[in-house]
Amino acid sequence: MAAFAHSAPCWVDVQLSDLEAGKRFYGGLFGWTFRAGDGMPFADALSGGRLVAALAAKKDGRMPTAWGVYFATDDIRAIVAAIREHGGQIITDPVRAGQAGIVAQAADPGGAVFGLWQPEEREGFEKQNEPGSFCWTEVHTRQPEKVDPFYEKVFGFRGTDLDEAGNDVSGDAEALVDFRMWSPEGAEPGPDTAVGGRSVITDAFPAELPSYFLTYFTVADCDAAAELAVQLGGRVSAPPFDIPYGRMAVLHDDQGALFAVLQPSELLP
Repeated sequence: MAAFAHSAPCWVDVQLSDLEAGKRFYGGLFGWTFRAGDGMPFADALSGGRLVAALAAKKDGRMPTAWGVYFATDDIRAIVAAIREHGGQIITDPVRAGQAGIVAQAADPGGAVFGLWQPEEREGFEKQNEPGSFCWTEVHTRQPEKVDPFYEKVFGFRGTDLDEAGNDVSGDAEALVDFRMWSPEGAEPGPDTAVGGRSVITDAFPAELPSYFLTYFTVADCDAAAELAVQLGGRVSAPPFDIPYGRMAVLHDDQGALFAVLQPSELLP
């Protein structure tokens, strides 16, 4: 497995009430196969024999049924200190996950939860940006004025603001800016180097909707994936629509976990 750059998304997992039902849903939707965790209440998901995600049984029914994303770091304790320094919260202090690595959970100043991963035997994804695997993540928040500097200071991200059409608006201060792409420290900011993004939750959404990370998976056919998700017991939150980078839809699995699918432009007919 290739090592992940500092601050790059390197892993995703979903917390579910019914692990076996989750296997049926995601196995049917993405063609994933599963490897049990040696009697533990989780299962690694594989696509074409390569690691892409994990499904975990919730330890507490009060936990949200949700996908979570993890960012790579080679110094998890330094990142934890930076999170606290810049207005975030640590939910779970760093703890060893067997021989695989060290994990922690945190929340940004707007309340969106994310994970940290310091690898040892497991680097993270063995497959991404291909059908059936992770391709993108973005935080949805009501407080971009707090969240943007947080991620840029903690992870060293460099931002590129986009308008609704996905165009760079760095030269036009009057343009509508509601989306920011983040590139890793040291990379030239822009869509070609971006590893994640930030979207704004507007007043059009219910006030009780919390900040969250949305995980995207690549599919070969967005419309077919949305139809199949419904057949498998899920539902469609945002029907398939075109974006500058392809065609996407926002879905819920059969237990309520939210995620997105993206058919990249190069896979469109």
